[in-house]
Amino acid sequence: MSALPAPTQVTIEHAPWFTQDRLGMFVHWGLYSLAARHEWVMYRENMDVGEYRKYFEHFDPDLYDPREWAAAAKNAGMKYVVLTTKHHDGFALWDSALTEYKATNTPCGRDLLTPYVAALREAGLKVGFYHSVIDWHHPDFTIDGNHAARNNPQWQELNKTRDSARYREYLHGQVRELLTNYGQIDYLFFDFSYPDEATANPDGGTTFRGKGAEEWGSVALMEMIRELQPGIIVNDRLNVPGDFVTPEQYQPAGAMLSGGKEVPWEACQTLNGSWGYDRDNLDYKSAEQLIHMLIDGVSKGGNLLLNVGPTARGEIDPRASASLAGMGEWMRLHGRSIYGAGAAGIAAPQDGRFTRRGDRLYLHLFAWPFQFIHLPGLAGKVRYAQLLNDASEIAMLVLEPGQAAGHMTPAGQAPGTLTLKLPVQRPGVAVPVIELFLNSESDAS
Repeated sequence: MSALPAPTQVTIEHAPWFTQDRLGMFVHWGLYSLAARHEWVMYRENMDVGEYRKYFEHFDPDLYDPREWAAAAKNAGMKYVVLTTKHHDGFALWDSALTEYKATNTPCGRDLLTPYVAALREAGLKVGFYHSVIDWHHPDFTIDGNHAARNNPQWQELNKTRDSARYREYLHGQVRELLTNYGQIDYLFFDFSYPDEATANPDGGTTFRGKGAEEWGSVALMEMIRELQPGIIVNDRLNVPGDFVTPEQYQPAGAMLSGGKEVPWEACQTLNGSWGYDRDNLDYKSAEQLIHMLIDGVSKGGNLLLNVGPTARGEIDPRASASLAGMGEWMRLHGRSIYGAGAAGIAAPQDGRFTRRGDRLYLHLFAWPFQFIHLPGLAGKVRYAQLLNDASEIAMLVLEPGQAAGHMTPAGQAPGTLTLKLPVQRPGVAVPVIELFLNSESDAS
């Protein structure tokens, strides 16, 4: 008997929980939830600050109960939650001392972050904040190609009165409030930098400049963050190195690299293509498809941050709740193939994905084969096999390479191939998983 060498797993040294937990909830919620047609509605529809203010004047989420959000996340198998403290429209969910454009000045009349943080801690979930470095409302945020006022013919005149240094001070001040007033914060997601982006402006003249580390003061901002919250993890969108990288709305083809080295990563994905509540968007992914995305990511060493966009009254949409419940049922039975697991370092069979956690290898089958599945290189390396959903044994065979195929006999396989004999009936779960108990080094000796 021999042992299967363990692959190297990348982690965040000061926050190993991140690659252990693997699954989190993203929450996009703010004034755009009233428009109910995408979180970039102000930009898409070229609304000015005055027109957009109607949402500020009617924001009153009377059904907001972050304990329900926390329960939905926990029941879905999620271990951390990340909420938009401020999105690109500039609206603050907390009682910021630096702006009047905040939840406490709406009909809502209260700080919405305090109960959110308390609910997550009560549920044993890690606390995450999202914060936009873009701000379409602030009078000192210069107009560029990612600004809601980009089509305003007076943009050049407006920019003459805007001071990037004042906006930078405001940005740093709000981040300081978030990391000072709410106790330990585990996770910070900034969004987003675009230093090399050149966008044509309406008059066809000089293109808009992008914004990045210089405009945000990213080096000093990161130093402040590390000083205030030494244990926090920060993403890669300040145009300076972060703790992990953030592919958005796509599944990476493999491990993600930075500077030629593998790095921790997290795919941020939506349920239907919109981050904020989008009432008429019916393009919802099925729970099975979401589970496939989670498995695929973990098999490549990544996390999944799955988004919900609560309604303007503060509730998670029933369609989103159904998706979360479907994921939760699968995770209840199969969580140990995800939590603490990562890439296995070996190729999976067609329509399958491997994850590995210590001496256990997990084969996730996106398609259910008839009776046999062949695993090259694993003969003599597995001591026991079972279906994970019910812990029922799976028979293991090693077919002689020279065995001829017959009426009831499968053909032999290449030397070193382990063959599993499966039940004809596919287990009644979204994705069946076979748990393979590997030989240890001591077994091999």
